Amino acid sequence: MFGVTILGNNSAIAAFDRHPTAQVITLNEQVFLIDCGEGTQHQITRYKIRRSRINHIFISHLHGDHYFGLIGLLTSMGLLGRQNELHLYAPAALQDIINLQLEVADTVLPYQLIFHAITTEGLIADTKKFSVECFATRHRIQCWGFIIREKKQPRKIDKEKVLQYEIPSAYYEMLKTGSDYETKEGTVIKNELLTIANTPPLSYAFAADTVYDESIAEKVKNVSLLYHETTYLKDLHERAAARFHSTTVQAAAIAVKANAKKLLIGHFSSKYEILDPFLEEAQEVFANTALATEGVTYKV
Repeated sequence: MFGVTILGNNSAIAAFDRHPTAQVITLNEQVFLIDCGEGTQHQITRYKIRRSRINHIFISHLHGDHYFGLIGLLTSMGLLGRQNELHLYAPAALQDIINLQLEVADTVLPYQLIFHAITTEGLIADTKKFSVECFATRHRIQCWGFIIREKKQPRKIDKEKVLQYEIPSAYYEMLKTGSDYETKEGTVIKNELLTIANTPPLSYAFAADTVYDESIAEKVKNVSLLYHETTYLKDLHERAAARFHSTTVQAAAIAVKANAKKLLIGHFSSKYEILDPFLEEAQEVFANTALATEGVTYKV
């Protein structure tokens, strides 16, 4: 399963029972956290996220509504007995901030916190099952977006066929790459008899705080699901530009230019209590748009 659970969908000030930015991404057995605004660990508890499964945290930038909940989450993980290492990807200055917070509290984490400073666009995590890239957005300070891509073998095992031909499970990975199977007697069983074509790999792009920037569309081209901030409705486009944020129709325009399959919008200004107009305006430009609603998991 590849899904995005919204923990926080508001901008700087929590309002109307909406919280600052935080998202949990589940990719099969992998769990990622993107941004960690104030109250994130309460939301993790509220929506029954197993924090012990979070092994990778990505922080887009160092405005408080995107990371003020982090030190609380890190220390709580320690108090709950976490042992496995945790990877943190963020602007370089965050490492000094965390070290200072731990030092003044005389706190030593019982697990290894591995800090990865983000300095340039490109690949920042790469495993057999997933990869993560970062890309720059245009905000008031250094800010990064992220693309999580799943990795799949080109073929899937046909369970009935491999049992029928008595193929040892040790050969399944070889079959997934497209190889034929040869029996001890020298008989070759064609791959097409034992496997079926896999579905294309999926991808999720998180476009963090940004003014309208068409270059982002190229960076997130053809993603399965695109999250893009929509702090304001379209009538406040001048305010959005002045504050380095985007509007509904601007986010939708990026989705069109990127050829994204689906758009998820969030980071709503606290001046708005009712969010329906955000969806209506965005859907006028890009029909397959959804509101990032807290507590809801969206399939990639």
